[in-house]
Amino acid sequence: MKISILLPYKENYSPNYPGAVSIFVNSTNNVSKYRKSLTVFGSTNHKRKLAKNYVNIHLSKKILRSQSKEYVEKFLEIQKKNKPDIIEIHNRPVYIKNLTQLETKLVLYFHNDPVSMIGSKTVQERIDLLNTCSKIIFNSEWSKRQFLKDLKNFYHKSKKLEVIHQSTNKSKINFRNKEKLITFVGKLNSAKGYDIFGNAVTKILDKYSDWKSLVIGDEPREKIQLFHKNLKNLGFQNHKKVLETFSKTSIAVACSRWEEPFGRTSLEAASRGCAVIISNRGGLPETITNGVILRNLDSLTLFKAIENLILDKKKLQYLQKESYKNFHLTDRYICNKIDNYREEIYGKFILNFNKKNNIKKLKILHVTNFNERHNGRLFYNTGKRINNGFVRLNHSVLEFSDRDIVSYYRNINDLNGSKRLNKKLLEVISNYVPDILILGHADLIKKDTLDYIKKNYPNIKMAQWFLDRMDSQWLNNKSRFLDKIDLMDASFCTTDPKSLKLNKKHNVFYMPNPVDLSFETLENYNNKYFNNDVFFAMSHGVHRGVLKKGKFDQREIFINNLMKITPNVRFDLYGMNNIQPLWADDYLIAISQSKIGLNLSQGKPAKYYSSDRFSQLIGNGLLVMIDENTKIGNFFNKDEIVLYKNKSDLSEKIIKFTNDHNLRNKIARKGRDKYFKYFNSTEVAEFILNKSFGLNKRYYWENIK
Repeated sequence: MKISILLPYKENYSPNYPGAVSIFVNSTNNVSKYRKSLTVFGSTNHKRKLAKNYVNIHLSKKILRSQSKEYVEKFLEIQKKNKPDIIEIHNRPVYIKNLTQLETKLVLYFHNDPVSMIGSKTVQERIDLLNTCSKIIFNSEWSKRQFLKDLKNFYHKSKKLEVIHQSTNKSKINFRNKEKLITFVGKLNSAKGYDIFGNAVTKILDKYSDWKSLVIGDEPREKIQLFHKNLKNLGFQNHKKVLETFSKTSIAVACSRWEEPFGRTSLEAASRGCAVIISNRGGLPETITNGVILRNLDSLTLFKAIENLILDKKKLQYLQKESYKNFHLTDRYICNKIDNYREEIYGKFILNFNKKNNIKKLKILHVTNFNERHNGRLFYNTGKRINNGFVRLNHSVLEFSDRDIVSYYRNINDLNGSKRLNKKLLEVISNYVPDILILGHADLIKKDTLDYIKKNYPNIKMAQWFLDRMDSQWLNNKSRFLDKIDLMDASFCTTDPKSLKLNKKHNVFYMPNPVDLSFETLENYNNKYFNNDVFFAMSHGVHRGVLKKGKFDQREIFINNLMKITPNVRFDLYGMNNIQPLWADDYLIAISQSKIGLNLSQGKPAKYYSSDRFSQLIGNGLLVMIDENTKIGNFFNKDEIVLYKNKSDLSEKIIKFTNDHNLRNKIARKGRDKYFKYFNSTEVAEFILNKSFGLNKRYYWENIK
C-alpha cells in the first residue's frame, strides 16, 4: 500500500516550531505498520525535518502567483508519477477538488472547525466532500458535529465519517517528582484564555507563596504580559521540552474561550499525570478522562478551581494518578485506528463466503420488493435475508425490485405500471439468462409473462416464496399464492402446507422465516440492564410507514388485558394505543432494551405460521414467548423458547422470567443458537435451490413431525 500525506501549506514539518498537525502525523507515522510506505509532503523553509520520509515542495516567489495554488499543483504532478493508493490531506478541504483527477483514494483530515474553513463552509461543499472522499477524519466528536451542521440526517451515520483523536506517547511518571507548579502552554492570547489564567494565577501565587507558575508559548499579535516573582515565561519551547515540563507539573490549565476543535495541551498534560483544568469549549472535554471542567469561564472560577486542588491534596493526587492511568489516546492506539481505515478503503479485507453448496454456481434472478423507494426504512426484510443467503453460497444474483419499478414507471397509459414491469422482466431475462427465476410476492408479474419465458427458455427453473398466512381467514392470500403455482418448479410458504390442503402435485414446501448474521446482530442475553421487560410490535400500512386510520386489530384487546393482569412489568408496545410502529435501526434500538419478545400473530394460531417478527426476536437474543398452538414448539426443546397456553399462563410466565435473569438468559441463548444453526438465511436459501432443482437433501425442519 502506497500512501502520500499532504500537509497544509506552510506547516512546519520540523523540530523547529512544528505545528500540531506535524507532531500528530510524525508520531503516528513512527508506529504505523505501513511506515515504510508513507511519504509526507509539505513546504517549509526550515532545514531540519522531523523524519526522513519527507519531501519538501519548493515554491517559486512570484508576486501575482498564489503559492498555495502552486503548492497543490506541484504535489499533483508528483502524484501523477508516484501513483499512490491513498492520499491523506490534512486540514485543507479546498485542496480536494484539485486532486480528484487522480485515480486514488482521498482521505481528508479536519483539525479545525469545518464550517470555518475554505472548501467546507457551505452545505453543498460538505456534501461534495462526502461524495468525493473515501474517508473524512475528525479530531473530535465536536468537529464532526460541526461538519454535519445543517446536513440532512442521511449523512449523519455515513461510514465515511470517522473520529480519530490526536495522540501522544505515554512515558513513565514518578509522581514524587511532581513540583508545586501550575503550567500554561499555548498561544498567549485572549482566545486561549491567557488573560483569564493570568488574573487567576497571580492571585494564587500571592496567596500561596510556595507555588510557582510556568508559561510556555508566544503571541506576536497580542501582548498580554504577566508579572510575578513566582511566574516564569519560557517563551516558545520545542516539543520535548514541553513534555518534560508537564512531567514535573502538578496542575495544568487550558482555559480557552474559543471552541477548540480538540486541544493538544490538555492531551499532553493528561499523558504526563497532571491534574488538568479545562474550559468546556469545543472538543476540549474529549482530551481528558479525569480532570476539572469549568462550566463558567472567568478568572474567579478558575482561581477557586486551582485553590481547591492546592488545599485538597488527596483530590490533587487522585486526579493526577487517574488522569495518567486512564489515558488511552496513545500513538499506538490511534495509529491502529488509522491503519484499520487504510486497510478498509484499500480493500485488503476480503469476505470469505460460505462454500457449503451441493449444486453448481448459478445465475439467479430474484424478483421481489427490495424497497429501494423507501430509503432504507424497510431494508431489514425477508427478501433481503434470502438474497444474502444466495450470495453467501457464491451464486451470481441479480436483484429485480418489482414494486420499485412499478412505482417509477407508472403513467396514464399504464396506471399500475404492470405493463412496463413485465416488459422489463423479459428484457432482463434475454440479457441475463438466469438458471432460475425466483419470485417473492411478485403479484404484478403476469402468469402470461412467466408462461412466455417458460416456452422460450425451457431450461430456466422457476420458484416462488410466500410469507403471508393463507388459512381460512386469509383466502385472498391463498389465491395469490396459487395464481402461478402451476408454472413453479417449487413453491415455499411459512405455514405448514398440509394444513392448507394444497394439491400434492404442486411441490410446496414449508419454509421457516430465516435469520441473517448481518441483520440479527444483537445478543440481548448478554445484557445486564434493560429499560423494558416485554417488547411487542405490530403494524399495518407498512408501505405508508404509519398505521392505517380506523383499522382495528384484535390483538390490541389481548395485549391491553394482558397488561392489566401483569402488574409491575414494563411493556414496550408499538403499532397500538396510538403508538406508531418502528422501522430499520429504530426497531433494533427498541428491541435491544427489552428482555422478552412476545410473538403474537393476527387471528387464530396456524400450524408453523409466524410473521418474520419471530426470527427477528429470537435472532437478536430475546427470550421469545409464543402460543403453543402454533406448533412452532415442535422445532425446539423446552429450554430454548417459552410456550404459553393462554393469557393467564402467559402473564405468569412473563412475571417469572422477567425476574429470573439467569434462566431467562440461558433459554434465550440456546434459542438463538439453535435458530442460527438450523434456520439461517444461507440454509434457507440452499433449501430453496435444492428443492427447485430436485435435490433430495433433507433439512432440520423437514425431519420434525
